[in-house]
Amino acid sequence: MTYETLLYEINDHILTLTLHRPDNMNAFTVQMANELIDAFGRASEDDDIRAIVVTGSGKAFCAGMDLSADGNVFGLDESIKPSLQDLEERFEDPDIITGVRDTGGRVTLAIYECKKPVIAAINGAAVGIGATMTCAMDIRLASEKARIGFVFNKIGIVPEACSSFFLPAIVGVSQALEWSYTGEILSAEAAKEGRFVKAVVPADDLLEEAYKIARKIAEHSPVAIALTRQMMYRNSVKDHPVEAHKIDSLAMYYTSITSGKEGVSSFLEKRTPQFEDKSSTDMPPFYPWWTE
Repeated sequence: MTYETLLYEINDHILTLTLHRPDNMNAFTVQMANELIDAFGRASEDDDIRAIVVTGSGKAFCAGMDLSADGNVFGLDESIKPSLQDLEERFEDPDIITGVRDTGGRVTLAIYECKKPVIAAINGAAVGIGATMTCAMDIRLASEKARIGFVFNKIGIVPEACSSFFLPAIVGVSQALEWSYTGEILSAEAAKEGRFVKAVVPADDLLEEAYKIARKIAEHSPVAIALTRQMMYRNSVKDHPVEAHKIDSLAMYYTSITSGKEGVSSFLEKRTPQFEDKSSTDMPPFYPWWTE
């Protein structure tokens, strides 16, 4: 796919994915959603990519949904009148995908499924989907100029992009509800105080700070990183720790006989490990365990 709303640049095993509609404050569109879904799926299977940094062109990260579109501005088909049963039984039906399923949620599910760690470098306004899409990213850094808002209730709609799953896990239910109820635009410092972002940094240093983290990740086994990402998200919502123990046990077993051997050898020999495993072809046989 050729991207019209994104920049896709790889350097030193790091993909910089830039939301690129600077004249519109990188406002979100259905086209951008489809391009992001493609980009995360592509990056997930590209062995040259070991970490992803997401940012915005110009002064904004993403100013939310582009509300200037004709018809239903969220790209939904108002003639369908769907039920929960429709979503359960026809989840992958093209009419449901394009006419009913939330576009932001389709993006965050693509991020969730991705094998590569994702770092948000929030350089400016991140409002609506601009805020909620980052909830599915693993680490969030904010420029001192960033402003973040979960503004859905202000315009008579609800939080989307699976944020009712991700946001309470990040900041707690009470804080997630307060931010959603009020629709308050948060400063970068307020977002940090609420534990939504890891750090607030000067605008000129934002990408470099993100790359510092990405470079550390890129040094490690791609298979171990991919497993860790899915284990943290999926095991943390299980009803009993024994479910995590089952997956931990299989993951430990298979990594101990592959990349773990290089890791142990390099530690004993006091040298930098040289991991040659690939997340595209070398995932252990029980992966993806959640589809069984």
